[in-house]
Amino acid sequence: MDKYLEFAGNHTLLVFALLVSFFVLIITELRRKARSVVAVEPTAAVALINKDATVIDLRSAEAFARGHIVSARHIPYDELDARMDQVSKLAKKPIVTVCETGVTSTKAANSLRNSGFKSVYGLKGGMTAWSQAGLPVVTGKKTKSKK
Repeated sequence: MDKYLEFAGNHTLLVFALLVSFFVLIITELRRKARSVVAVEPTAAVALINKDATVIDLRSAEAFARGHIVSARHIPYDELDARMDQVSKLAKKPIVTVCETGVTSTKAANSLRNSGFKSVYGLKGGMTAWSQAGLPVVTGKKTKSKK
């Protein structure tokens, strides 16, 4: 214990930087929890999908047909509220919302959380990040859009 105190006394700037980064980390996590939306990286989304999460693709029909995540359900963002009864059937499983860049999916995840859904995640970076991570994409010809 004396060695730690001696180190802290000799390297006050280093200890101060460590404490500041620790508090920034705690504040960031608390803010993330307060927002009630968890944005997940593509690799974390794969883990959720492997645990039977439902993927809701919020992009246009053309973008969905160009390429989407395997087994994704296509529900355009502007139709989300109108098709809430369809989405509510999925409430027992985790839901991952996907858009092109991650902005719309965050809005949709917020909307679903406000509607009472518990386990909703937005794909951080959207399909752009998914593709950049080299994860598989299928076209509309191989799978049907589940409506």
